[in-house]
Amino acid sequence: MVEEESPVVEEVEATEESELAPEEPAIHIPVPPLFGKYSMDDIVVADPGLVRYVNLRGIAIPHQGAKYANRQFGKAKTSIVERLVNAMMRGAEYTGKKLKSYKVVEDAFAIIAERTKENPVQILVQALQRCAPKEEITRLRYGGIKVPKAVDCAPQRRLDIALRNIAKGAREATFKTKKTAAQCLADEILKASKGDMASFGVAKKEDIERVAKSAR
Repeated sequence: MVEEESPVVEEVEATEESELAPEEPAIHIPVPPLFGKYSMDDIVVADPGLVRYVNLRGIAIPHQGAKYANRQFGKAKTSIVERLVNAMMRGAEYTGKKLKSYKVVEDAFAIIAERTKENPVQILVQALQRCAPKEEITRLRYGGIKVPKAVDCAPQRRLDIALRNIAKGAREATFKTKKTAAQCLADEILKASKGDMASFGVAKKEDIERVAKSAR
């Protein structure tokens, strides 16, 4: 028997050209300047260890309502200026008074801008880099003896220590003086940005590293 050849069906791929709608131009939303005055676009963080943790996202009013408070490493997502405002709230006089701390930081930035003719956010970043210790000590327990041991300081902790000491130095400088809190904070940031030992933050950083060096 002769098998009948089945007809070959040629599959023709139908290509339908869909008419694409013309793309609309992207809308550029300008980043709001901090306090309505200072741009956050050109700020440079020279310390590679702190680049990831110094949040320079554009924000007009540094207040996020503790959005990242209960999240791990949420501090890195909070504006560095808001973290300075929060650090100023640690003292007895400023506890819970964020609006008062906000006004102090805003006035301090205005003083820094007037004195240096530069962006005060850049001056703050330089101050934080100068006040961030690179190593500290921990205590190891051997039997009943505790031995200090030098260890590298984590980048997030470096920034925490720098913010804490700058704010603490500004608060302590307000005692027995006619200067306002904003003037004291501006002085502390300016001294720290230059690495001046008269700055509380720089002095504490040098003290921490000196103790760590002796415990190597």
